[in-house]
Amino acid sequence: DFKPFAVFVDTIHRGGEAFLVALGADLSGEKKALGFWQGNSENSELCEALFQDLERRGMVLGRRIIFVTDGGSGLIKALRNRFGKKLLHQRCAIHKSRNLQKHLAKEYRKEAHRRLKAALEQTSYWDAKKMLDELEGWLRKKNESAADSLLEAFEELLTLPRLKIPPMLRTSLLTTNPIESMFSTVRHCERNIKRQRGSKMLQRWLGAVLLYCEKQFKRIEGYKLISQAIANIEALEQAERQPANSKEAA
Repeated sequence: DFKPFAVFVDTIHRGGEAFLVALGADLSGEKKALGFWQGNSENSELCEALFQDLERRGMVLGRRIIFVTDGGSGLIKALRNRFGKKLLHQRCAIHKSRNLQKHLAKEYRKEAHRRLKAALEQTSYWDAKKMLDELEGWLRKKNESAADSLLEAFEELLTLPRLKIPPMLRTSLLTTNPIESMFSTVRHCERNIKRQRGSKMLQRWLGAVLLYCEKQFKRIEGYKLISQAIANIEALEQAERQPANSKEAA
């Protein structure tokens, strides 16, 4: 009975194993730990296994769900294979900022972060895109690898303004902070575990802690604007279909 508006997906490593976890925000802004899948690394097969498990348990992974992730290539590949051009994918701004700064000399890091933050705060897609273009040109003069790193995630950083998500709601979807905060609670609750007694114990503990986390969840900021965001997404879909329909009629 959980109808997701947005799904945050990330990996937590425990006992030498990778656990891919999904956290959802429903149409009313309520958050819920949706599930996890265990593997030895975050690859596309592990990600697809998690999605299939969610579907087996009754969740509908429709095309209007906004997926928020870091830059993990396996996860991104799985999402693109599943949804293709219909994928609504927002890359985490914090992860991308950290990645850019790792490429740069210390004297340029604060400026790179400031420029990226300012671009993603723009309400208009075209204003945000213009500022990211300017950032790419600035990075190109400082470090080619940093500029290439920005280009790799360019359009996925602009998903929220492209979908015309209201600014207050956008702050909740711009980063993977909601799921990172949940992982912080997992690590705190498991801090005294000294011996890992196999996969069954790892999974039982993780499931128990995720359920505990749910009791502390609050609605995402700007949840009252979700209905407006959905209407904007539907309007954008109709506008994208319009040229094709007009061509067929002609």
